[in-house]
Amino acid sequence: MNFSLIITTYNSPDSLLLVLKSVETQYILPNEIIIADDGSLPSTKLLIDNFLSGSSLIVLHSWQKDKGFRAAKSRNKAIAMSTSDYIILIDGDTILHPSFSQDHLNNVEPGCFIQGKRVLLTKNKTRKVLETHDIDFSFYSQGLLNRLNSFHSNVFSRIFSKKNNYLRGIKTCNMSFFKKDCLDVNGFNNDMEGWGREDTEFVVRLMNNGINRKDVYFNLIQFHLWHENSPRDSLSHNEIRLKNTIINKLKWCANGINKFL
Repeated sequence: MNFSLIITTYNSPDSLLLVLKSVETQYILPNEIIIADDGSLPSTKLLIDNFLSGSSLIVLHSWQKDKGFRAAKSRNKAIAMSTSDYIILIDGDTILHPSFSQDHLNNVEPGCFIQGKRVLLTKNKTRKVLETHDIDFSFYSQGLLNRLNSFHSNVFSRIFSKKNNYLRGIKTCNMSFFKKDCLDVNGFNNDMEGWGREDTEFVVRLMNNGINRKDVYFNLIQFHLWHENSPRDSLSHNEIRLKNTIINKLKWCANGINKFL
């Protein structure tokens, strides 16, 4: 299956470099990588250009002006650029296990989107990783906060993975879906600005349109670099929009990905 890997980023070129290096180690490489850049300074574009000079990966750069946290719009623009049937979303601070993309593809199922977990690195471990560029992690690595999420097992994954349409733990840092399913609900809601709930609101519309959540355990492993939390100033406004989508069982948002198609 052809797939596009979409990486969100904002002014973190050092982290993005390590993520791109982890993509190079994948057992199955993406047809294309699209950087969904939410208004970074030129240092991010320079990093991408330098990386491409020594890599065979196809990397496209989708950039928008910095007008605050606008991840929904940034993801929509990147998905609209994609040429693949399947989309895998990650963040620009999540280093990937070599089986990451293979695991996503092995778990593809029509009528489902896939939700994975992440392994949290401590602040000190993150600092060391950024200094040394050592991205070879395992279950036994030091500096892992939720170590169990780093255990890779196809057998355990088949046993414990499940379908369950609940909203807790929705994270677009480790999610995949068919592009058509995304387009059928008009993608993410561009009106969701500021940190929080833009991913959950998108998922609610997927579910309302008959696309089920598939939680995958002991696969899809990624290692999340520590960083300060984003401001939550707009969270209450986004929660109102989310509640409206839930109450009215919306399947479509008026201001979505169709703005960029």
